[in-house]
Amino acid sequence: MKPLQELTRPNIWQLKPYSSARDEYKGATASVFLDANENPYNTPHNRYPDPMQWELKKELSRIKKISPDRIFLGNGSDEAIDLVFRAFCEPRIDNVVAIDPTYGMYQVCAEVNDVEYRKVLLDEEFQFSTDKLLAASDAHTKLIFLCSPNNPTGNDLLRSEIEKLLREFDGLVILDEAYNDFSEAPSFLEELDKYPNLIILQTFSKAWGCAAIRLGMAFASPDIIGILSKIKYPYNVNLLTQKQAVETLHRYYEIEHWVKTLKEERENMEKEFAKLPCTVHLFPSNANFFLARMTDAVNIYSYLVSEGIIVRNRHFVSLCGNCLRVTVGTHIENEKLIEALKKYPIDKHI
Repeated sequence: MKPLQELTRPNIWQLKPYSSARDEYKGATASVFLDANENPYNTPHNRYPDPMQWELKKELSRIKKISPDRIFLGNGSDEAIDLVFRAFCEPRIDNVVAIDPTYGMYQVCAEVNDVEYRKVLLDEEFQFSTDKLLAASDAHTKLIFLCSPNNPTGNDLLRSEIEKLLREFDGLVILDEAYNDFSEAPSFLEELDKYPNLIILQTFSKAWGCAAIRLGMAFASPDIIGILSKIKYPYNVNLLTQKQAVETLHRYYEIEHWVKTLKEERENMEKEFAKLPCTVHLFPSNANFFLARMTDAVNIYSYLVSEGIIVRNRHFVSLCGNCLRVTVGTHIENEKLIEALKKYPIDKHI
C-alpha cells in the first residue's frame, strides 16, 4: 500500500476540520450548555447529537469486537461511499475500478464527484479476477470496489481473490459487506490489522431491520477513519438514529433469529421458484435476496406490479438479462409472490 498521505487529496490532508464545542470539551458531563446557540426548551430534541456517536460506537464495538477508533458511522453506507471519493480521488485526474454488475451507488458517487469509473465484467459464475481488476488500473487508480455477497447477483466473492487483491493493489480496497450477515463466509473485520488498505462497509438496513433510520458503518484503520471523520458533516447522525441503533444493539438476539428465519425462507422460495414454468435459472445466493432468470423478466415484472407485488427488474444490468432480483419477505409475502407467478400466462405477453 502507498503511504496514506500519498493516496489522500492534498487539500483534504491539510484540511483543518470544523470543530464544535462538544468536540473540544473533554471534562466531566456538563449540565449547562450555552455553546451552540440551541433553543433551551424541548428537551432532548433541542440539543445537537453527539458528533462522534461515542455511546453508539461503544455498543457497536462490543458486538463487532473492534475498537471504536476503527469505526465510522454515517447517514447510510452511501455517506461513507461518497466520502471515500471526496477524500482520496482528485476529480478528472484519479479513477476507481469496480466489478460489474454490482451496487449502483458506486458509479453514481463517482459521477457526482467527477471521477472516472472503470467497470470490469464478472465471469459467468459472477466471480472476479484480481488480475483483470489490476489490468484495468493505472497510476491514478485510488480505489477498487467489491461487494460480497454481491448485489444483484447474491453470491459471495472468492475469498482467495479478495485477499490477493488486498496484497497486490497499492491503493484502497472498499469491501461492501451489506449482506454478510446472511452468508456463511466470515466477515473481513478480523483482517483489518493484516490489510491496512482495507475499508469495510456494513449497514443497519438489512439484517438489522433498520433501513428507516439510515445508519451505515465503515471499518478501517484509525488513520483512514480519522480522514473520513475529518470531512464528514459535524452532526451527520441524528439523535433519534443514534438512540434507535443503541436499542437495536441491545436486542442482538432478535437479529440472529431474523437472519435464521430469512435464510430458511430463502431456501423455501428457491425451491418454489425452481418449479415455476416461467423460471429459467436460479443463481445461488448468500444474501437476503436471490437472482432468477425468467422467460420474460420485463413482462413478468409488469404483471407482478399489476398484482400489487414489487420485485426488482434487473434485465438491463450486465450479465442479468431476463433476471428479476427477489427480496425474501415474510412467509405470507413470499407465498403471495409464488401464487401470483403460478398464475402468470407464460404462453402469451400481457
